[in-house]
Amino acid sequence: MIMDSTLDKAKKGKPVTILSLPKGELKVQLIRLGITEGETVKCLERLPGGTIILQKNRQEIAVGYDLAKNIKVILQ
Repeated sequence: MIMDSTLDKAKKGKPVTILSLPKGELKVQLIRLGITEGETVKCLERLPGGTIILQKNRQEIAVGYDLAKNIKVILQ
């Protein structure tokens, strides 16, 4: 089942497709890390406190819970 949601709802081990990023400096920083709109990444881990570890190719990127709530994704 595919549905629109936010990154904080991602399940461990499942791919997510980024629909939209927050505006401004945060968007610029995420793009520098390779997280862009339309990109599919894997939710590698969910840590206590809400931090989500994303995997893109061999790179692992930690996204805090507050930021994850502002990233729109398609859950798969």
